[in-house]
Amino acid sequence: MDVVTPPIIFTPDNEPYLGRTLLMHFDQMISSILELNSSLAPASHHCTLTDCQHMACQVIAQALSITLSIRELIRQGYLFGAHVLLRAVVERATLLLYFHYFPADIEKWNQGWHTRKGAPSLAKMMESIQKQQSRDLITPGNKLTETMNSLLHAKPDSAPWNMVSLSEGKAGHAVSKILNRPELCDELCADIIPWIVIIQSMMTAYFPPPTSTPDAS
Repeated sequence: MDVVTPPIIFTPDNEPYLGRTLLMHFDQMISSILELNSSLAPASHHCTLTDCQHMACQVIAQALSITLSIRELIRQGYLFGAHVLLRAVVERATLLLYFHYFPADIEKWNQGWHTRKGAPSLAKMMESIQKQQSRDLITPGNKLTETMNSLLHAKPDSAPWNMVSLSEGKAGHAVSKILNRPELCDELCADIIPWIVIIQSMMTAYFPPPTSTPDAS
């Protein structure tokens, strides 16, 4: 029997997780946020920006670039690397939310955003945002970030994210593509989609589209 060898480079027509429902929704969100960016970004080039808007220009562009990187990693089967990058998107989405609620802290950003000089950690920003939203139950920030931190910092509990089945029923840690773990793909898409929604909402918060005025009668 001939052994089918996976292609070295996958395309949108043959990528390994093509057809997954959550991946389709991820693609739809990417198309939506890129369309919004194409309409809002040009306007920012021809106006005087506030410090918060300068921050948003940088952070939004970075978040979109990392999101597209994650999508390409999924296409090529590099699911572990894509999961590691999730924290970078989450941090930027949280920054956008944080400065939306606490614009006075932008001076700390301008000074380098050094935690030792008063800038909050990702976990602390998440807690501050929840308090600002007047939530009755505050989820500790370290609980919200612990899985992402484990993946980023190679903690023991990060092991399942690059486990694959080997011959003779054994398991091992993948060093390259992971082509047969659709649940990992689904988990990543489910995790990143809400953050794309947040980034998209913050884009219109920092750069509200012009309101049309009714024609005089």
